Amino acid sequence: MSVVLLTTALVIVVALLAAAGAGKLARIDGATYPAALTRAATAFAAVITLATSVTAALAALLT
Repeated sequence: MSVVLLTTALVIVVALLAAAGAGKLARIDGATYPAALTRAATAFAAVITLATSVTAALAALLT
């Protein structure tokens, strides 16, 4: 149980870091704050979706 919680926390931290990086890069590129926030949210959702897909694929292989 603790491994699942630790892995979930790690995935969320990585997703937040990716979102922060995407937002910062968008601002450096000259995007407005709403556009940068949209890009950050898209990056966050993409990392969470990728982690879910990988988890589902591994669960299918290991069972």
